[in-house]
Amino acid sequence: MEKVQCKCGHINPAGTLLCESCGRSLTEEGQKEKLVDMRYEGTARRSQTYNKSIIDKTWNFFSSVKIGVSLIVILLVAAALGTILPQEQYVPVAENDEAGLKEYYGEVYGIFGDVYYFLGLHDLYDSYWFIILVGMLAISLIIASIDRVVPLYRSLKNQRVLRHPSFMSKQRIYANGAAADDSLEKAGEKLKQLKYNVSFDKNGLLAEKGRFSRWGPYVNHLGLIIFLGGVMLRMVPGFYVDEMLWLREGETRSIPEAPGFYLENKEFILETYTGEGEEEVFGQAIDRVGNVVKTYRSDVVLYKNTDDSVPGATDNIEVEKEYSILVNEPLKFDGYAVYQMDFRLDELKAMSFALTNKETEESFGELTIDLTNPEEVYDLGNGARVELMGYYPDFSGFVDGEPQTATPIPNNPGFLVELFTPDTPEGEISFVLIQNTIEPFGDNTHKLSFQNVETRDVSGLTVRKDRTLPLLGIGGLIFMIGVCQGMYFNHRRLWIQQQADGTVILAGHTNKNWFGLKKDLDQVTEHASLPAYMDQQEELENQEKKDGDNKS
Repeated sequence: MEKVQCKCGHINPAGTLLCESCGRSLTEEGQKEKLVDMRYEGTARRSQTYNKSIIDKTWNFFSSVKIGVSLIVILLVAAALGTILPQEQYVPVAENDEAGLKEYYGEVYGIFGDVYYFLGLHDLYDSYWFIILVGMLAISLIIASIDRVVPLYRSLKNQRVLRHPSFMSKQRIYANGAAADDSLEKAGEKLKQLKYNVSFDKNGLLAEKGRFSRWGPYVNHLGLIIFLGGVMLRMVPGFYVDEMLWLREGETRSIPEAPGFYLENKEFILETYTGEGEEEVFGQAIDRVGNVVKTYRSDVVLYKNTDDSVPGATDNIEVEKEYSILVNEPLKFDGYAVYQMDFRLDELKAMSFALTNKETEESFGELTIDLTNPEEVYDLGNGARVELMGYYPDFSGFVDGEPQTATPIPNNPGFLVELFTPDTPEGEISFVLIQNTIEPFGDNTHKLSFQNVETRDVSGLTVRKDRTLPLLGIGGLIFMIGVCQGMYFNHRRLWIQQQADGTVILAGHTNKNWFGLKKDLDQVTEHASLPAYMDQQEELENQEKKDGDNKS
């Protein structure tokens, strides 16, 4: 596209609306306008100038404010939809069990759950389409900022003292009239007292202050870009960890996303207020709601694998630290923090049964089934044994005759067993529950009689590591600086030019807070005996109102 030459001789870039030198309107439409658009001083924006190649169209798409706002709205709606059903980390399904996860959403929430899982809303913040939307928003912010900050920089850098009368007359604040010979000098003195930066050129004056406020929106954009960069870095392995770890008493497990580290739960302790002694203040609350939790903690041991050649091996682990994890007092190591977030009391650990004759109640021995790692065969001696054909930790019923389990947690254990005794060497099949026994092939001679149960507490721990926090903090800080720049400060400018006939032309502009500009101008006008100014925007609005009243 060709450059545009103004009548003053200055050559302007293609798409420029106001001459960078004198301020004349370079388009026929601009010459007809009663007030000029001073947002970018009429300088050309790339998105409004080029629209031919695929690069131009892509640039114009992402530079649009409407597109940026639309992306923000879509992200907000998506985030809201992600709260309707629980995210996958809060679903009682084994890790990496995608089939079980899909089945869970379908069974518990029906068709809506199937659609929810299909759209990836069950793992919203790690889904590819959500990450793509965040990336598109970051691209939109970058391109929109560049598209606007370049012409703004060019216009502010090329501030001219002397402007064409047509530029002056199309400013919102305008005055033209007689003045004293020393009005220009007096106006400059007063403006300097008001903290304006004053420049003189021949018979003209330019007073300006608060230019830095024009960069406020772009400082906002920079802060948001840094913030979104931190958010996207959370998708990179090693930068962000937020995993749930359910650790049973006496159990040692590897810490998720922390290679080489293991955690053993020695004991979970729950303390409640008794209402005695110094705790009498809680007496009324205890009477009203029962137990009031005083504290809950997990006494743990942190181990580290000393043999890096075999990942996951527990043969060569050494104690790193013993610690009591309390709420808001996490275990910290190697950039990780393990928080006490939840607990489960009295989870079933093992169940004991006796193999007995139903009529004579003769016992052939007892067996104990470990509900975490049950054995396949329990030999009771003297020709008696129990074979475990199927184990259902959280029995939820039968589907087409097949037992089902809702979760892998032993909330309602069910056992499909085959019983062997010297009297029944061919075996008898039973389905055993805590309070019920089903014999699918008719009455059996023998049964498993429930004896007792062993329980243990479970600590719900959250493992966190966040290397993006400094980036998020810096982005947030820069964003707030931009907010302050744009909200509490404004860019004010006054042009005063003395004509050959002794008259003075005055024009003023600010990006906001016109009341403050007028207040300053009142002081300058009185001190330098300048002609009275008028607000041409108000004049136009009043004229339009009168025209409307006349038509009605």
